[in-house]
Amino acid sequence: MDFSLIVIVVILASLAFDFTNGFHDTANAMATSIATGALKPRVAVSISAVLNLVGAFLSIQVAKTISGGLVNEAKITPVVIFAGLAGAIVWNLLTWLFGLPSSSSHALFGGLIGATWIAAGASAVNFTQVVQKVLIPAVASPLLAGFVAMIGTVMVYKITAALRQDVVSKSFKTGQVLSASLVSLAHGTNDAQKTMGVITLTLITSGSLAPGSSPPLWVILASGLAIAAGTYSGGWRIIQTAGKKITDIRTPQGFAAETSSAVTILASSHLGFALSTTRVTSGGIIGSGIGRKLAEVRWGVAGRMAVAWLLTLPATALVGAVASKVSSWGTAGTTLVGVLLVVVALGIYLWSRRSPVTPDDVTESAAPAAAIA
Repeated sequence: MDFSLIVIVVILASLAFDFTNGFHDTANAMATSIATGALKPRVAVSISAVLNLVGAFLSIQVAKTISGGLVNEAKITPVVIFAGLAGAIVWNLLTWLFGLPSSSSHALFGGLIGATWIAAGASAVNFTQVVQKVLIPAVASPLLAGFVAMIGTVMVYKITAALRQDVVSKSFKTGQVLSASLVSLAHGTNDAQKTMGVITLTLITSGSLAPGSSPPLWVILASGLAIAAGTYSGGWRIIQTAGKKITDIRTPQGFAAETSSAVTILASSHLGFALSTTRVTSGGIIGSGIGRKLAEVRWGVAGRMAVAWLLTLPATALVGAVASKVSSWGTAGTTLVGVLLVVVALGIYLWSRRSPVTPDDVTESAAPAAAIA
């Protein structure tokens, strides 16, 4: 299988996106377990990394949705996919910098849609698939996870009302280890597949694979390793927001939130819905906060997250569209997009070092609700 230089560049960019997806979305699985003390930060991200890798091998339905459903692979080239990835990577890094649990998945979809639209026209975007397998799950999944987590939290507190609270807390800490692990496994089945789908789409558009092909084993392995490496690196800014700034999490709440999220993600992966695991887990956390009597849900923080969610698709589509237009100038344009991507990524990283967030920070008491970054 011979790869051109641009195909190799796109594969590397896809794995770079997968790495950012890992550290951006570690909070999805482990924020509540770290917040309640069920798991130490480094232990939590290590478990999550391993299970993300395992989960990558459990299903390919989401990957097939991306490689053969959202856009017409016959009308685009690897250069277009590279432009879409540029938009997704920039958005992931920006929202990580400000500690916002936004959707890596929708960043990817937005970037691809914008880049494809500019390069090949609106007809190259399968809007029916976008609505059915992206937009509807985007709205329904956090509501479902939140409702289940709310009911679960109410039931847990009713069932354990007569028990000593220290016993309840200790028991649910053990339960949280299991439920958080299940979320990590589910995250691997859904999010790692998105990179598999992008790489497979690239191989199809370059003629290296036939249309409709499933991801090769090496693509599955590379995607799983990249997201696992990103997960292990932490994502402490977003973990701090999800675990401490949305609501004060107790162990029964954490268990309910994680279990509802895992079930929702696993069911969606089986059906090929490329949903946002960030939205699902955030919905579960908010639902658990509503379900616990006297718990405070910091709606200001939730509102800022909602704004980021609403902006993700159009913002990344815009960046992907601009990158696609510049890339259409030829090799010089594509090189310019690549150089600008590296410069922006480096700039965001250096900016983050001015106010670093460490594993110790995510185990401290919740910061004032007004602080988001």
